[in-house]
Amino acid sequence: MTYTFSNRIANLAPSAIREILKASSQPGVIPFAAGNPAPEAFPVEAIREISARLLAERPIDCLQYSVTEGYGPLRERVKADLSTRLNCGTDADSLIITSGAQQVIDLAAKVLCNEGDVVISESPSFIGSLNTFRSYGLRLRGVPMRDDGMDLDALESILKTEKQKVRFIYTIPQYQNPSGISTSLEKRRRVYELALRYGTLILEDNPYGELRYEGEDVPAIKSMDTENIVIYAGSFSKILSPGLRVGYALGPAPVLAKMTVGKQASDVHTTIFAQLLVEEWLRRYDVAAHIAALRVMYRAKRDLMCDGLAGTPLRFARPGGGLFLWCALPEHIGMLDFARRAVGRKVAVVPGSAFLVEEGESVNAVRMNFTTPTDEQLARGVEILAELLAEYSA
Repeated sequence: MTYTFSNRIANLAPSAIREILKASSQPGVIPFAAGNPAPEAFPVEAIREISARLLAERPIDCLQYSVTEGYGPLRERVKADLSTRLNCGTDADSLIITSGAQQVIDLAAKVLCNEGDVVISESPSFIGSLNTFRSYGLRLRGVPMRDDGMDLDALESILKTEKQKVRFIYTIPQYQNPSGISTSLEKRRRVYELALRYGTLILEDNPYGELRYEGEDVPAIKSMDTENIVIYAGSFSKILSPGLRVGYALGPAPVLAKMTVGKQASDVHTTIFAQLLVEEWLRRYDVAAHIAALRVMYRAKRDLMCDGLAGTPLRFARPGGGLFLWCALPEHIGMLDFARRAVGRKVAVVPGSAFLVEEGESVNAVRMNFTTPTDEQLARGVEILAELLAEYSA
């Protein structure tokens, strides 16, 4: 039997990160290639208590179909939190609950774009989103990242060149994956102004915003949105549990209405048991204290990785939050060779090329995660990488 696949999936390569994670799952491999929260970060006892309570008191609510938009009390709680904490959302915005922030990305592409339309993205950027855009046959245009966010001259040049073909600008302005860069307040304002001037939407993805280890919070682009052109994607994956698959989209009501229809064709609704659990966790537990503890734990892990690599030829900026360290290699060390030799020594890292947006772009860097490994693995992993880097100069 010869199998024929759709045009939109036939040429889509498996995620390089997922392929490397296969190596990471082997016994003894130190998982610097992952992007998971630390296992000890999960509030297991709270989840166990809430689950037991829900199944004892509300079993039918937990197990029955629900509405596509999401569980009403959770939607209202999240929307109120975004308004209070981030000054995001107006009467012209709606909020829906999704199966992780990844589904927000998928639904935005599904309802806003036709094959051949243009999506502008930071480059490098999150491979999961890039592959989603590619699966819909979209044309990706990459904007190089600087130390404080996108190159605005390059962004405006693309907006001018592509004109009406641009459907939205995709950005991760806070502790970007993979670079760890946070876009400055001035650049966030300019990105919004450019989108408004050229008549395009912004898809603001913020999975890491609450994992800030130093400095001050920077306002979200959505908080500047007076003209309803920003779709904001958020998630509970990094502060509660990625396995629950609960995320949300806040954005213009007409767009969210179409995304709801698109969601009905995908999964009918996000798992209602998970939604009930998240709502009760937000209502009954000290979430602020939980996030504060995460910040302490992850700051220590970040410092352990950064301090261990400080004397090596790798060039990196200590990120102010998030999960990742983006490390540029010296010219004489090839990225793919380094990644292969590292995994051969039981340390998995991700080649930076996995995150590039357009063909023809090049990079000589690797992404490393500091939240998944144990402290012992972090210490041993950076020691192994330091030894490997020294061998290139021997």
